[in-house]
Amino acid sequence: MSVFDDHKQELEKYEFMMGPARGRLAVTMDMLTDALILVGQHGVYCTSNRNPSKPAMDLQTVLSSINGAKELISSVMEELRKQREKGTAPPTSQRNSEHGRG
Repeated sequence: MSVFDDHKQELEKYEFMMGPARGRLAVTMDMLTDALILVGQHGVYCTSNRNPSKPAMDLQTVLSSINGAKELISSVMEELRKQREKGTAPPTSQRNSEHGRG
């Protein structure tokens, strides 16, 4: 199954509220947040040998990367919002034609 099938209801909800591009990014943010939670829970059991109060180094790297990805996605969502407010976003029909939807 594709991510579009697995998250159909969420995608429809957010795309309706925010438009296709920002809606898909919002669902992506939710998925990354879920991944952060799972990795964080795993980090409780896999601690660093040097500092047992912190997750293992590989988990720290994964957490940092996911947080960085969320920050980049958030900046893209904000840029899309600004473009939409200025009226420079691509037309709805062009956005809907991405990924064979619409």
